[in-house]
Amino acid sequence: MNIRESILSGSWYPRDPAKIEEFLLPFRKNKAGTYKNAQKSSCRAAIAPHAGWFYSGRIAARSVTGLAQGLQSKEKAQTVVIIGGHLPAGMPVLMADEDAVRTPFGTMTIDSELMELFAGKLDARSDKYQDNTVEVLVPMVHCLFPGAKLLWARFPGDMTSFEAGKTLAEAGMALGRELIVLGSTDLTHYGANYAYSPKGRGKAALDWVRNTNDAAFINAVLNNDPALALRRADEDRSACSVGAVLGVMGYVEKCCEINKVPAVKGELLEYATSAEVNDGEIPDSFVGYASILWGDNPL
Repeated sequence: MNIRESILSGSWYPRDPAKIEEFLLPFRKNKAGTYKNAQKSSCRAAIAPHAGWFYSGRIAARSVTGLAQGLQSKEKAQTVVIIGGHLPAGMPVLMADEDAVRTPFGTMTIDSELMELFAGKLDARSDKYQDNTVEVLVPMVHCLFPGAKLLWARFPGDMTSFEAGKTLAEAGMALGRELIVLGSTDLTHYGANYAYSPKGRGKAALDWVRNTNDAAFINAVLNNDPALALRRADEDRSACSVGAVLGVMGYVEKCCEINKVPAVKGELLEYATSAEVNDGEIPDSFVGYASILWGDNPL
């Protein structure tokens, strides 16, 4: 068996499966509150960040556990699609074509039938590169969807990714797959570490990132406007993997069309930045993170 090995286990996320289960437990138990936009939509998708779990694990867990809680007890996800990024405009879609991916819980099988159908429609290429955008989410997915297969893909930062998301929905329908789709992006990378400090340092900079720069991108996504989301990401540097977001948006739109249901708006579950882990001290450099969930929201 050809297995894609981990490059981040024990550093970006725990190597011990018991520690992963312990990390996710508070989110799995949290049933309080309702999501404003809860709708029966026959599609389940989310956006999550992809930094090390120390920084963004809480936000990512909101997305992944939200997807898991959206399933009824009689339902099972057959395949979880994780769409990563870090690809510039004009690149082809990249896909893992191994038989399985190594995780702390063992191996998660690649859905080769879906991969081959989807890749053939897009002329996708093999993802032979080391990248965090998909891998950092795989352990959460494997823990919460232990019986599901995986589709590992990375989408470029242009509008072809929106169309690729639609193609993914069509491929899932053609095979009769119950899909869950998870897009992976971090938001504004601010400060000297990223050569991007338009608002100086300190509280003013953090407030601008939170309330203006990241907010504009998030609002474009919540308003189902992929062209504006792409423009905000490009002009404002407010998403490092906008292709993943566009892919999810295209998937949701096509999924609703296929199932003849009204368009579904995403719900912002939580927003934070890496500055929050500094116990009140605002660092010179920090990154924004958001959890957004679409469709069949729990409670």
